[in-house]
Amino acid sequence: MLIPTDMLNAAECQSRLAFGLALAEMAKIDNSIVAIAADSVDLMGLRSFQNLFPERFFDVGIAEQNAMGIASGLATTGLKPFVCGYAPFITARSMEQLRNDVAYANQRVVIGGAASGISLGVSGGTHHALEDIAIMRTLPNMTAIVPADVEQSWEAVWATQGIRGPVYIRLGGRIPEPHIKKTKSPFRVGKADCLREGSDLTIIACGVLVHESLVAADTLKSEGLSIRVLNMHTIKPLDDEAIILAALETKGIVTAEEHRVTGGLGGAVAELLARERPLPMRMVGMCDEFAVVGPTSEVRAAYGMTAQNIVSACKELLA
Repeated sequence: MLIPTDMLNAAECQSRLAFGLALAEMAKIDNSIVAIAADSVDLMGLRSFQNLFPERFFDVGIAEQNAMGIASGLATTGLKPFVCGYAPFITARSMEQLRNDVAYANQRVVIGGAASGISLGVSGGTHHALEDIAIMRTLPNMTAIVPADVEQSWEAVWATQGIRGPVYIRLGGRIPEPHIKKTKSPFRVGKADCLREGSDLTIIACGVLVHESLVAADTLKSEGLSIRVLNMHTIKPLDDEAIILAALETKGIVTAEEHRVTGGLGGAVAELLARERPLPMRMVGMCDEFAVVGPTSEVRAAYGMTAQNIVSACKELLA
């Protein structure tokens, strides 16, 4: 379902707000939907939901473990809980409940994790979520989605209607996220969007680095290189077909993500290629350390999560 223009404006170019707006709209037509906030009402744009459906809204405060346990319990009654929290806490702090109560029990619980990556750069390592994709994609039954922008966040929430088990939707923070030009194909869980065709190299990206990848592809095009760009918005299930086709039709693959290069999108792509079609790769993402404190854009640049570094990785592969 496409996001209406008024909702697009209300989301203010922030995927976390689009999540809350979509949730309120879905709840209007499905009275089994309930929202559980872990001190994240304004973070996730849940005021509309809270005002419209106070009897279906629960704010448990800074208690992510409780939020996850409550969600699992509500799911056993036939309700459809959406748990909303800060990505670094809703994934790591509640890991035991997430694993045992939600994933192991295969409960229909949707988890929205906002302020992912280093979008809360000034808050320091405790508030950076750079391991959450790795955590989620290792859990059986879990679907893991990383929208690239506001519109895709909206579409991802609506897409959960067709998923029976648990879902993690990774969202941005309080800084604008550029709009990504839409493809003709509708949003489908587990199917990547091909944003640029190309025959020399393929860039596979997710989240905020999709935009940086497009900038990198345009830069390389001006230098005579043909770069394919895949928006891999679903990390699990991975679009194996699109990745293997890229490996067959291009000379190498660069992955780009605002996450550690260990265990995230790059790891998932490398695992698949090692089994099916080995070829040269480079991974752009956070190195094996905790990020420094600072403004998000500057921290991203310091660790090479930029179009410039994606260009460098591509050139290194072709050298």
